Amino acid sequence: MKKMMFILTGVFSLILLIVIVMSFRYSNIEMPKYTVLKSYDRNIELRQYPNMVVAKTSLKDNSFDQSGSDGFRSIAGYIFGGNEKEQKIAMTAPVVMDMSDSATMYFVMPSQYKKNDLPNPTNKNVHIQEEVSKVLLVVRYGGFSNDERIHSHIEILKNIIQKHNLKASGGFMYMGYNAPWDIINRRNEVAIEIAL
Repeated sequence: MKKMMFILTGVFSLILLIVIVMSFRYSNIEMPKYTVLKSYDRNIELRQYPNMVVAKTSLKDNSFDQSGSDGFRSIAGYIFGGNEKEQKIAMTAPVVMDMSDSATMYFVMPSQYKKNDLPNPTNKNVHIQEEVSKVLLVVRYGGFSNDERIHSHIEILKNIIQKHNLKASGGFMYMGYNAPWDIINRRNEVAIEIAL
């Protein structure tokens, strides 16, 4: 019995070590360069984002719990070679889910690519598009996300918008920065475009 416990403890420790190493391995992926225009309380910032090229797909609904995995698989397929050149494209962060009624999800493409540099997706539901520069009000939080946590952070942003007389434009979006297997240093954000 002690031998079995020793083996299980060893296996568990090895798995935990692998997960931690994988978490740090993917912590150096490219992210869009943004400028912080103003900071508010509780990890809230007003940020200016540049133009970006994205691989985008439509979702069946705006529920992270119901549609997040399907959307992620569709666009991950594109960067892992699901394109006319079977070209692998580096993973970036964040993965962005637009949570409006016409829900979408997209990956930001590495900054070295222009729209015309990228191969066409083989999945007809994935499209390469340009996102124009925008100002986002963003709240950051850790841990794992679900619809309930996302909506609680939407309420935080609604309060900031009202308190500071900001003018929101469009729907809320979720931005996830970690691979599904990351268990430490998780970064999540909820954002909305602000008209200045």
